[in-house]
Amino acid sequence: MKAYERLLKYAVIKTPSDESSDSTPSSACQFDLANLLKKEMEELVVSNIQLTDNCFLYGKLPATKGYENAPAIGFIAHMDTVADYCEQPIRPIITEHYDGKELALGNSGLILSPEMFPHLESLKGHTLITTDGNTILGADDKAGIAEILTMVEHLQAESIPHGPICIAFTPDEEIGTGASHFDVELFGADFAYTLDGSTEGELEYENFNACSASFDIHGVSVHPGSSKDTMVNACLLAMEINSLLPLHEIPRDTEGYEGFYHLINMSGDCGHATLNYIVRDHDTDNFQRRKDKLADITNELNKKWGENTIELHIKDQYFNMKNIIEEHMHLIDNAKLACERTGLTPIVSPIRGGTDGCQLSFRGLPCPDIGTGGHGYHGPYEHISVQSMDKVVDMMIELVKIYSTFSV
Repeated sequence: MKAYERLLKYAVIKTPSDESSDSTPSSACQFDLANLLKKEMEELVVSNIQLTDNCFLYGKLPATKGYENAPAIGFIAHMDTVADYCEQPIRPIITEHYDGKELALGNSGLILSPEMFPHLESLKGHTLITTDGNTILGADDKAGIAEILTMVEHLQAESIPHGPICIAFTPDEEIGTGASHFDVELFGADFAYTLDGSTEGELEYENFNACSASFDIHGVSVHPGSSKDTMVNACLLAMEINSLLPLHEIPRDTEGYEGFYHLINMSGDCGHATLNYIVRDHDTDNFQRRKDKLADITNELNKKWGENTIELHIKDQYFNMKNIIEEHMHLIDNAKLACERTGLTPIVSPIRGGTDGCQLSFRGLPCPDIGTGGHGYHGPYEHISVQSMDKVVDMMIELVKIYSTFSV
């Protein structure tokens, strides 16, 4: 079976995670996909298959005879999707011989355009899989799942020698909670890769340092007709706080290694207001300076408006896995070599976000990320190329071959 055929089957199964839930998995629907994948793994004669109560699906391919001493390499993808654009049935659309130009997404009125996505011109002649413009496609990360199982099928059908291979499909990546329940010991890999990036050939091992930051603003609400020197308008204080942040250090105006402050939401009235941010930076020192900036603003405005007028709450979320992966750079070097053997140009780029691999790296499983070939994630413009998925499968097979004779 082709990787894209698997994706089409998985995509129609809705698996949005639920950020408001305290359980794991956060949504029961993720078991719908997990049970299907378990059955497919059984048909592929994957061994040691375990589907846990928390919706983690593990399996292994024992080493080919004579390759038992090779490093155990793992491949991981997540089953959940974002919750946005999931209200209607998911209907993937296949466009053969895509011409690289504007493409109408069903009858939605949305247009997939090279003006919005310049890489589309490079997909001219490919078979493109899109949505009908009403939902996500779910290639993030069902494309990764499809590519891993297709790799397994090729290894077995073509009797390709390999060392120990570990497979895992996980819940709740999109809400950042799944990896904390990942059983590294049960998984059994020495090293691993997440299949959760975008462009084929993309290799990522540097992610943001991340925290959330919330301002709790206590105003003084009195009748506006008699408020001289008394009223403290919490909403105006919220505006003042944001005005004291660097104007262009926001997601819209940053790229690459540039960090940002991102205002997620705000609410309030004269008496009380809240501001919620996420703060991101690849550089550890710059990340700390950003948090210090928020503390300085709080202290400055409390001196101006009164002690405890503003409360700042900062919560670290995850950290840059670069320092972990740099101790195991064979993971990147071998992935580059696998790309080159497949005819792909390796693209080493920073992740402007987080990944399960980040959390797993800090838990003792070095785990960079590999692109799946998809684009436009988390919205109705999501799309992926059949040929790109095939290339990713070929690249993974080459990676397995490299590690079958590699010694750490």
